[in-house]
Order: sequence, then structure tokens, then C-alpha cells
Amino acid sequence: MKAYWARLGHTPEDLDRLNVVHVAGTKGKGSVCAFVASILGRYQRRRGAGQALKVGLLTSPHLVAVRERIRVGASPLSEAAFAKYFFEVSDALTGTGPNASSSTSHPEDAEPGSRPIYARYLTLMALHVFLREGVDVAVLETGVGGEYDATNIVAHPVATGISTLGIDHVFVLGDTVDKIAWHKAGIIKPGAGTANFAVEQPAFPSAEDVLRRRAREKGADLQILGVDARLAAGGVGVRPDAAFQRRNASLAVALAEAALARVDPEGGFSRDENTLPAEFKEGIEQVVWRGRCEVKEEEGGRLRWHIDGAHTTDSLKMAARWFVGEIEGRRGPRILIFNQQGRTEAIDFLEGLHSGAKREDGSSFDHVVFCTNVTHATTGYKRGTSMVPVGRSSTGWEILTTARFREPPVRPRGDPEAHGAEDFCRAVGDPRPQGKHHRHPEHRGGPQRGAGSHRFTRGGRGGASFHNGQPPSRGRGFGYLGRG
Repeated sequence: MKAYWARLGHTPEDLDRLNVVHVAGTKGKGSVCAFVASILGRYQRRRGAGQALKVGLLTSPHLVAVRERIRVGASPLSEAAFAKYFFEVSDALTGTGPNASSSTSHPEDAEPGSRPIYARYLTLMALHVFLREGVDVAVLETGVGGEYDATNIVAHPVATGISTLGIDHVFVLGDTVDKIAWHKAGIIKPGAGTANFAVEQPAFPSAEDVLRRRAREKGADLQILGVDARLAAGGVGVRPDAAFQRRNASLAVALAEAALARVDPEGGFSRDENTLPAEFKEGIEQVVWRGRCEVKEEEGGRLRWHIDGAHTTDSLKMAARWFVGEIEGRRGPRILIFNQQGRTEAIDFLEGLHSGAKREDGSSFDHVVFCTNVTHATTGYKRGTSMVPVGRSSTGWEILTTARFREPPVRPRGDPEAHGAEDFCRAVGDPRPQGKHHRHPEHRGGPQRGAGSHRFTRGGRGGASFHNGQPPSRGRGFGYLGRG
């Protein structure tokens, strides 16, 4: 990364101008980044004539278009801006553009003439964009791990934060939470200019010990955070109102406070031990983070989609519990749409969903639909998406035999594309008579369990979001849990 950065004509010191907030973790790091950006964007520049702080945000994965990964302000880069900066970076790396540098520094980091892989390229591009756009703060979410992640090129961040740890990316990071914690702690930096935070790890106290030990080895201070009491004292509405999200919000508060102390916004900033400023409350309550604990309704609420992008067994259990809490008191069939990209943990994912959504009779869903990553039956992928089709063996077909999803009343089925699965869900809960031109998907003559249905989307990584009232194509995977 250092060699590529030099080829763009930038120096390590240029990164210091970005006032980076760096976030790692297994679960919740994207939400933490979204909270931080939302809070900071509500403050004014000291010399900006009433302009809000310009905040850059790098996250992954995207839901619909790759441009979502790089944001300046509240919106992803426009297509024109994305294309402009993409080719600026490309030309500079190959030595053909006006911004090309003849730098051959750090030959041990990358061979001359080589090009970075996808994730590293987008990280380079994001940092280049943030410099060119003159952001006041850049919020960076790590891709995988921390120690060897592309974002760890930043040597002097304003603040670092580590969210909840768990098992994920075991082939890269290791097969225990302690090993994974070692990698995540790689973003911790020494020096008075960096504030390092991590949320408490009640499920894995030994992993918390790893974080503390790595901080000591680096000569860095590390503050372990519980839930910030000011959230409850100020009546801050955290959604979903669950312990994991309150921890995410607490980490975001600490990171935003550290960033504001550095950038010195209009009117200055000083931390109040007892009260959170209005900007913090609004930033947390009004954050927009698509595909994370998101609820969308159709047909006046008759049909409800519950959407979230979990990608670990523990997160899927939490998602299922969130779903159950959201649908409390509502009638109608529960439907799960599940897709994943061939990961070996597929059965564990489904078991997590089942246990989290289990009803008194032992069942969890009335229908389970497994589908591929293909978005549309006739046109394939939605414009602006980047997905790889997966074979029948990796999309859930082989787990139609999973015992939990074959026992009555569950009716499992497969669908070759995503919108077919969504149409199935709409038809299951349709209260209209099933006539010649409107047949129930199971050809059973009518809807089941009431006049509506709710979907909970969860599973795989990347989640889903709605576009013009319809769920668009997904990033790395999704699942729907539905209820109505």
C-alpha cells in the first residue's frame, strides 16, 4: 500500500491531514462508522461560513453499487465523480496519467508496475478522493482484520475503535476469537495524538485481554468502553434498542468526541461528562444505514420486510431476535429468504436463525426460500451491481434437507433468482381471491395465517435495501425473514 500511495504522488504525511477515525471489529463496525459520520456531519466548520464539516466515509461491502463504499457527506460519490477518480488512480498507478509519479519507493511493498487487488484499489481510491475533496475527517472501516488490512496504511489516526469481536474470516484471521483479536488490535496506534477505544467483550473476556496486551506492546493507551450512561440519561433512541447497538453507539460517541476535539468545529467542542450534545442525539437517532436492522413496508403496511446484513452465526441469532421483537403482536406467515455464497458455515447460519426466531411450537418460519444471487429472471443483474452467480450446491439447495427446515409447518423451496423469491413472498400474504390470473405460489387456493406477511431479510453479508419500493439486488448475500 505504501508503494501504491507513493505512486499516486502522495506522502504518508498527507494521510495525517485527513484526521482519520479508524474502526475494526467483527460485528457492528459499519454501524459505528455510520454513527460517527452522522454525528460529525451535524457540526459546522469553524471557518466555513455556516458549512457543515465535510466527512469522508469508507465502508464495505456495498448493497447496490460500488459507489456506496466511498461517501463524501451523506451521499455516495456520483457516477461522474467515481469515474473521474477511478481513472486518476488507475493512470497514476500505471504511470500514464497527469498525476503519475515516478516513485519507486517501498519496492518491498509492491513490485514496480504491479496493481493492487480490488479492495486495496478502492481503499487507495477513497483516500485519494478524501484528499482531493478536502474532507475535515475521514472515517475508515477496515475490510478484513486490521493488522494487515489496506486501511492500516494510516499511521497517525485521530482515533481508533474496535467493536464487538467474534468468529469470521477464519482462513485469514485464525480459528479462535483470541487470534482474531490480535489482528483487529493492529489498528491501535501509540502517541498522544491518537485515542484508542474498544467496546467491552463480555462474551470473550480473553479476547479483551489480547487487545489490552497488544496495546501495551505498542506503547499505546487503550480505553475499554461499556455502554455510555449519557445515552439513557439523554433519552437517545438507539435502534434497535439492544445491548449490542448501545455498545456500538457508545463507541461512536467516544470516537466522534476525539475527532471533534481535533478538528475544533465552529463554537469549539468540549466533552460534557453528564450530557450528550443535541448533535450527538440527532446523529444517532437519524442515522441512515441501509440494510442494517431496517424495516420497509409495502401496501400500507400489509407487507413488511425486515432487512439486515448479518454474516456470522451470533449476529444471525441477534437478527432473528430483533425480528421477533419487531413483529410482536402481528399476524401472518413468517417467510425466510436465504442466500449465501458457498460458505461452509451455511448450516450454522440457519441454525442461528432458527434458534433466534423459534416459536412455542418449536418452529421458526412458515416458508423458507433459497435463491441465487441472480436478481432478475430475464435481465440478470441490476445495473450498477457486481455479483458472482453461485451454483446450486452453494445457495441453499443442499440445505433444503436441513432438518430444522423440513419439519411441518415449514415448506422449503428454491428459486433461481431473487425477485422470484420476493414475488413468492408477496403472493403468500395476498388476501385477494386466487383466480385464473392470480394464482397462489403453492396453488393451494389462498393465503395463510392472516391477510398479510412480513419478511425478515438476513444472512450472508451485505444485506439488502429498498429502491423505489422494491428491494434491489444485494451485495455479498442476504436473507429475508418475513412475518405479517
